[in-house]
Amino acid sequence: MTSPAGGAHVPGGPGGSTAAGATPQARPGVPPVEPAAEEFDLEEAIHQVEAEEHEGRPPAAGLLGNLVVAVAVVALGVAAVVGSLALDAGSARSPEAGTWPLVLSVVVVVLGLALVATARRTTDAERFSRTSWLVLAGLATMVVFVALISVIGFEIPAALLAFVWLRFLGHESWRTSVVTSLAMVVAFYLVFVAALSVPIPHLF
Repeated sequence: MTSPAGGAHVPGGPGGSTAAGATPQARPGVPPVEPAAEEFDLEEAIHQVEAEEHEGRPPAAGLLGNLVVAVAVVALGVAAVVGSLALDAGSARSPEAGTWPLVLSVVVVVLGLALVATARRTTDAERFSRTSWLVLAGLATMVVFVALISVIGFEIPAALLAFVWLRFLGHESWRTSVVTSLAMVVAFYLVFVAALSVPIPHLF
């Protein structure tokens, strides 16, 4: 074995020493050692995902928008309280038809007041946009459904409601919307009217 200048040993055969800075030779049957991968920065990835989501979101509603929504929730709860009292709220020992609607209405009022109190600090509410009209359209169809069900039964209003939601709000195909709407009404009728005899308004 020879020794070059500087004292570094040069391998003269199997099992010899490796020169300084030289890449060690892979031994037969032993896989090469891969360099350690860098640790995955989870926090950085989370920030990146949040930034990408924020880019596609509409602007925040702001203080005025938060207050309008909160006041609307309170008004809805108060109207429900009035309607519940008109149904005879009863008492805890002898509940009547308006007992549970009254309890839920009071909860809605409390939640609305909480929204008013936190309106200045709320930052995740979105400003009213084109997508918000879809929510109002869905709410309007529900109001029409409730108004018609006691007049002509649930079959036709339920089929129309499901069709509108599937075709115009969900952008499903015409065939899927029609078939699914009719199937839902038939299934609902067979289960709740024919099998369980639930007293709901119906045509047939």
